[in-house]
Amino acid sequence: MKIICVGRNYADHAKELNNPVPKKPLLFMKPSTAILHKKRPFYYPDFSTNIHYEAELILKICRNGKCVEEKFAHKYYEEISVGLDLTARDIQAKCKEKGHPWEIAKAFDNSAVVGAFIPKDDWDPNNIQFSLKKNGTLAQQGDTKDLIFNFDYLIAYISRFFKLHVGDLIFTGTPAGVGPIEIGDQYEGFIGEQRLFNIEVK
Repeated sequence: MKIICVGRNYADHAKELNNPVPKKPLLFMKPSTAILHKKRPFYYPDFSTNIHYEAELILKICRNGKCVEEKFAHKYYEEISVGLDLTARDIQAKCKEKGHPWEIAKAFDNSAVVGAFIPKDDWDPNNIQFSLKKNGTLAQQGDTKDLIFNFDYLIAYISRFFKLHVGDLIFTGTPAGVGPIEIGDQYEGFIGEQRLFNIEVK
């Protein structure tokens, strides 16, 4: 399986990092080793001093597909969740300065927190509210009505370049409010009122 991530898919997040709002989806990938296994803490790595949380909705692909038409894209996922795209912001900045790829800042081990999956049919894909609590306090909240590129468009666009396989995950972008994590922090991810993950930083 592979993890396909979408950058800058909420205009307010692009603006908070002084990045231009994209006209096409900005894609990057994480390997399967990036997944933080359930019920395990995230151990702060020694190669960064500025790792940020980015809460995102996640789609789980349920059928293989290549060059999927947008009108059929809704058939390619049945479950959704919320997770964290953890980013070594200090390393990312250095990569950007030199025009280098971002993989070491985005795709390192345990950098993809994935919550429990729930059926998509319980939700309107254009009006899903999700949130992140940091140490019990609201840190981020988003709504899919604010997506620049919606789920169906993303699936159609991504499948032009990468064949989708059952079990692939798509991280659909983060809203504004990202920030640094610290040892001792506790993070909880929600869709609506449903808590789908709970992790500690050590």
